[in-house]
Amino acid sequence: MSKPRSLSLAAYRVLSWGVPQSSGHSDTARPEGEVLWVHVSAPDRLRAVDDCCHRLLSVRPGLSLLLTAPPEADLSEWGDCGTPILKLPAEHTGSARAFLDHWRPDMGLWFGGGLMPNIITRAQERDILLILLEAAVDVNTARGGRWLPDITRYTLDCFKAIIAPDNETARQIRRLGVNSAKISVTPPLHISPNPSPWPEDELIETNHTLAGRPVWLAAWVQDKEFISVLSAHRQALRMLPRLALILHVADMSEAAPLYKRLEAMDLRCANWDDGHPIEDTTQVILSAGAEDLGLWHRVSAVTFMGSSLERDAGGHDPLTAVALGSAVIHGPHVSKYRSLYDRLDQAKAALTIKSATELGDGVVELLAPDRTADMALAGWQIVTEGAPQADQLIEMVQDTLDQRRAQDART
Repeated sequence: MSKPRSLSLAAYRVLSWGVPQSSGHSDTARPEGEVLWVHVSAPDRLRAVDDCCHRLLSVRPGLSLLLTAPPEADLSEWGDCGTPILKLPAEHTGSARAFLDHWRPDMGLWFGGGLMPNIITRAQERDILLILLEAAVDVNTARGGRWLPDITRYTLDCFKAIIAPDNETARQIRRLGVNSAKISVTPPLHISPNPSPWPEDELIETNHTLAGRPVWLAAWVQDKEFISVLSAHRQALRMLPRLALILHVADMSEAAPLYKRLEAMDLRCANWDDGHPIEDTTQVILSAGAEDLGLWHRVSAVTFMGSSLERDAGGHDPLTAVALGSAVIHGPHVSKYRSLYDRLDQAKAALTIKSATELGDGVVELLAPDRTADMALAGWQIVTEGAPQADQLIEMVQDTLDQRRAQDART
């Protein structure tokens, strides 16, 4: 460490000393064995990071994850995550030290910006190997330390490797004086779904029962969307008289009342969950079990992702449908998965509709074999594009932890 940077860091730590409200470790004990600390700076990156981390856990038994968010994060807005997530303590010298004393991570991955000099520099001084991914020149300094020179450069230099999402960001980091040898460019992580297999005999039997009929699936449909979906189905039946709709309801308690409504609407319906047989004249197959979607996505050329036509529902994850080869249609209200749907729309792997009429037209349009094939291919490219980045990161983490384990064995 050069003298000017040492002075800047020492001054920063003095200026950022304080008594935080949280120590950053709550009452959770540190797990035994290796601990990988993973920090995510923005909620829209959480699912991709969590997906990659679960793949890592599957290949490294005994590894535990410590997943953190920024101190100011409202975790109620961060969506579902398979791993518990904690907020980092505020940018204070004492709380950074307390956090690291408690968790003693073997390695750290920091995704995005909002870099916090106290905890990052303290981790580097403790020989905790750090990697910065999806890097941004964005340092979250304490108020009193914003005027100090070199804090941004010194914080970035604490990382063993810096992986920028694009060439411009990499150039910005190099211009700060960070060692170019540790900087590389790789696209951001994306979710790579791995759907569970489905029993081959049941899939063959279901396809045989449907006897080559055109089939579309409406998944996770809310009660307010029932009329729109059924109107779209009636409209599509005029063009495709043998069309079958698999109607999957988001709320299981709605299935029985909906079945009675369908009978009153003169639509021939089979309640799958009650064991009703699918006949050649069946127009609607009613299903409420989430586990059966693995079957329905496989037999349906087109999937309408429900919970997207009405405000406040927020949409549902479309990647399993895409991974299983189904062309996707969705409404405009997909705020929970906006960036994901935007990628699918831009790649022409999904179709946005705003009304029942547009939904009916979209079903007929996408059931054309050439259109379905084009969308399925575009969707598959989206699903698989994140796999190389995830594989490279998992290999990097494995190698780093192995090296640390070997080093610890020698000491």
